[in-house]
Amino acid sequence: MSDFNTSDFTNPSTFILLGIPGLEAAHIWISIPFCAMYAIAVLGNFTILFIVKREPSLHEPMYYFLCMLAVTDLVMSTTTLPKMLSIFWFNSREISFSACLTQMYFLHCFSAMESGILMAMALDRYVAICHPLRHSTILTNSVVAKIGLAVVLRCGILTLPYPFLARRWPYCRTNIIPHSYCGHIAVVKLACADISISSYYGLFDLFSVSGMDVFFIAMSYTLILRAIFRLPTKDARLKTFRTCISHLCAILALYIPDFFSSVIFRLGHNVPLHFLVLIASVYQLVPPVLHPIIYGVRTKQIRGRLIQPFAHKGT
Repeated sequence: MSDFNTSDFTNPSTFILLGIPGLEAAHIWISIPFCAMYAIAVLGNFTILFIVKREPSLHEPMYYFLCMLAVTDLVMSTTTLPKMLSIFWFNSREISFSACLTQMYFLHCFSAMESGILMAMALDRYVAICHPLRHSTILTNSVVAKIGLAVVLRCGILTLPYPFLARRWPYCRTNIIPHSYCGHIAVVKLACADISISSYYGLFDLFSVSGMDVFFIAMSYTLILRAIFRLPTKDARLKTFRTCISHLCAILALYIPDFFSSVIFRLGHNVPLHFLVLIASVYQLVPPVLHPIIYGVRTKQIRGRLIQPFAHKGT
């Protein structure tokens, strides 16, 4: 490893990902749950896409947004997991400088897209509950497509400075990244320069994307709850609120691990590095695994389509 830890290079051709530092001996065992979670994420999200495509009754705004979320989950998990598993299984730690920056871009871009799509789904729930008679005229297919395009463009453009800033810094100490993937901060911390611009931009991106999304989701649900409490009967209130449970669970699946990971990284100065890296690596898989399970279990139409083949076999 001393070959990589040099002090006379300014632009390394490759970086070295350590996987989970300090737990190298357990990489094979760690890979088992990671591989299982990745398989569940891929199978679950492809199943959602297949069912929505095949079932005409699901060709509605909520399910179009769900398909966008499934595609985002597939790309986000595939951005990190194959390389992570190659480290665990084959000790393949090298990643080219360009591939590292590409992974960084896709990772942060699609993480932000997840948040944006959940905000769009909150808008769908708001219109469906607060303006039910106008839902089909407000959220037409063209409007849904424009919302999806706006989310993609917003995240794609705001994420562009990450790799461009990372490329401009000189790397003259080491090219060893004590992580399992090329996160923005993990890479720029290796630079032998003042990286304040990268740090400040990261905070700006966090507040302008996730902060804005959380704000609008909170506003949507404030209006939704106000409309629900105005309903005349308890049964009507419960029935209406149940239509939001899947979306609320999806929100929790994204933001709770993100919040937990952020708090540990910023305040857990005495937390071992291997624990921090393990938590960050698991976080990349939690939303892609949980989202199809949540919607598969909670959504009657999807659940019915899933059990339909087994029901035919039993008759």
